[in-house]
Amino acid sequence: PLNKQKEANMSLQGRKSELANKHRQLDQKIEEEEKRPAADTLRLKDLKRQKLKIKEELRWLEAS
Repeated sequence: PLNKQKEANMSLQGRKSELANKHRQLDQKIEEEEKRPAADTLRLKDLKRQKLKIKEELRWLEAS
């Protein structure tokens, strides 16, 4: 049972780490898009929506 708990914690940490990395990558993409002279507002909206979903999932994982 203890090993199962340990494995669950490790996979949870892995998931959090993966989401945090994706969140950072989206941050960079948003920043790059905003720097463009003719930023694609639809792309920006989509990137920000993805970033918010990841943030919400991270919050949910932190709470569990």
